[in-house]
Amino acid sequence: METSLRYNGDAKALKLHAKQNLLILSDTFLQVRGELDTKYGGPSYLSAMLRRFYNPPQLAASLGLGVQYDKREKLGYVVRGKLGFPVLSDDSVRFNVKGRCDVDKDLKQRKSRGAAEFSWTVFNFQKDQDVRFKLGYDIVDKVPYMQIRENNWTVNADVNGRWNIRYDL
Repeated sequence: METSLRYNGDAKALKLHAKQNLLILSDTFLQVRGELDTKYGGPSYLSAMLRRFYNPPQLAASLGLGVQYDKREKLGYVVRGKLGFPVLSDDSVRFNVKGRCDVDKDLKQRKSRGAAEFSWTVFNFQKDQDVRFKLGYDIVDKVPYMQIRENNWTVNADVNGRWNIRYDL
């Protein structure tokens, strides 16, 4: 099980996040996630998603379909996909396109998100330290964003001043 501590600059609350992947087939698994909000002392997010990965040469893609519970929007469904292309032959720089659509339980209201991003991974930036930089553009909100990840630490920010930080336990 993967666990992390997450702090969002807007919510001003520390959350404990957990994720477990249960293998179904060699390229398909059930991903179960949960989040405990320490500010309210209860779960703020729960989801179960069937995820499938496609890895033909020079391409990486994934597709997910699942159900989720959010403390604000309650029960709903989610569909997500991601497609990645190598930019350099050593695969250190990639171009990714990703999208997601959340739908309420009655299938009436939907919220779509999408982004295009460049990702640059530097292995052994320093001894035993890997670093990944992402620069992207959220096509729905029309907002550029960035991410810096170093082993267990991740910092995300956008040009509107939204930010969050994550530490993987």
